[in-house]
Amino acid sequence: MAIHHFSHPLPQFFNKTKESYRIYCESEKHMPGGVTANIKHFSPYPIVMKHGSGPTLTDVDNNEYVDYLMSYGALALGHGHPRIQQALQQQILTDGTYLFGAPHELETTFAKKIKEYIPSMELLRYTNSGTEATLLALRLAYAFTGKTKVAKFEGHYHGGYNEMLYSINPDEKKAGPIEEPVTVPESAGLLPGGDANTIILPFNHPEACERLLKKHSRELAAVIIEPVQGGFIPADQEFITRLRKVTEEEGIVLIFDEVKTGFRSSLGGAQNVYQVTPDLTTLGKVVGGGFPFGIVGGKKEIMDVSSPKTGSDVFDTMQSKGSSAEETLFHSGTYNGHPMILGAGLATIELLESEFRNTLTFANELRNELESFFKQKAVPMKTVGMGTIFNLVFTDQAVKNYRDMSKTNLFFRKELDLHLINEGIYTKPLNRYSIATVHGDRELKKTMDALHYVFTNRLTGS
Repeated sequence: MAIHHFSHPLPQFFNKTKESYRIYCESEKHMPGGVTANIKHFSPYPIVMKHGSGPTLTDVDNNEYVDYLMSYGALALGHGHPRIQQALQQQILTDGTYLFGAPHELETTFAKKIKEYIPSMELLRYTNSGTEATLLALRLAYAFTGKTKVAKFEGHYHGGYNEMLYSINPDEKKAGPIEEPVTVPESAGLLPGGDANTIILPFNHPEACERLLKKHSRELAAVIIEPVQGGFIPADQEFITRLRKVTEEEGIVLIFDEVKTGFRSSLGGAQNVYQVTPDLTTLGKVVGGGFPFGIVGGKKEIMDVSSPKTGSDVFDTMQSKGSSAEETLFHSGTYNGHPMILGAGLATIELLESEFRNTLTFANELRNELESFFKQKAVPMKTVGMGTIFNLVFTDQAVKNYRDMSKTNLFFRKELDLHLINEGIYTKPLNRYSIATVHGDRELKKTMDALHYVFTNRLTGS
């Protein structure tokens, strides 16, 4: 195995992104850390973009990039797709407004389209983000079961709220044994003792997972899982099948968080690939056409807990149904089912119906080209993923979970990512590649040319 060492990428990075740096320094005066979301930051500073078109982004220094981040997978059609622009314009022209504040027919039309591909969503509710969707899914599970704890998997992310801000990227020294992980806080500001209500499970370890679920079954309302961890580490079939079986036996609601994988692992999400039916599913990103959006859907008897027909609402001051508000799960939001977003989402799905197969073919072609390149360079690398999302993982070992991923050559990957950014290939360092319908031969050639250039001109020895 060859050991490669790159020249330092930062001098060239600094030289190419001077205006990004100037704007970032100015932004620090107005926003904590200079960003509106922690995920947008990376060291030494994030690149400031000014324009997107199809498969490309252009930054404020006029550098153009092939974009593989695609807003963390949200843009399945690329930037500024004309079908999305047309859908937005048509919605406003037809409806005369961009917000009703009341039911509208597109809510039902869109729900029918979603259920064509994910029939496990017998009833559904719209939210304004994937985070809101998972939060509502947990509340539904608590209300339906009457139990008060939730189990999540080590290395999985479901949103930035208290129950889920544990063991996302924990220090292994604090994380405990893999067979029974410790609940490790991942943020300041969590409530004292909150860790007692979130049980951490080992991903892709069926025996240990089953044992922990049975141990805590009397108190667990739900298990929430990314069936493809981080969007790119797939669950083993045996693991996901056994998880479904034990949750059914123990009366625990199984939630598939398909915010990353919905309409990317397949048009029917990861549950279609695994042929496993969860009790609840959450969607986001892709199905909103790149706009703030989420969905929770699942079994009728669980979703009906939130029906305003079953009892009083928090805003029902008359208490006209003879019940108190606490008997009905409250879910509301002025922007839920926003007509512009539903129009963009419907256009996205309709285009994916005809173009998903080609997008998947390109993703596989790119993966093959990348693996072949690194094999020729004697660098142990594999692409890990499912559908139109994958990641570059530098190891010759199997990668089944968070702990396996933490043992890969992350330093090499980060330096390579920065060198590729310098050559016009963009994803946030260490992030997955999300393929859009607009990626094609030009982007493939530019990507491989950039890799050849980096290995020819940026290596200091091996």
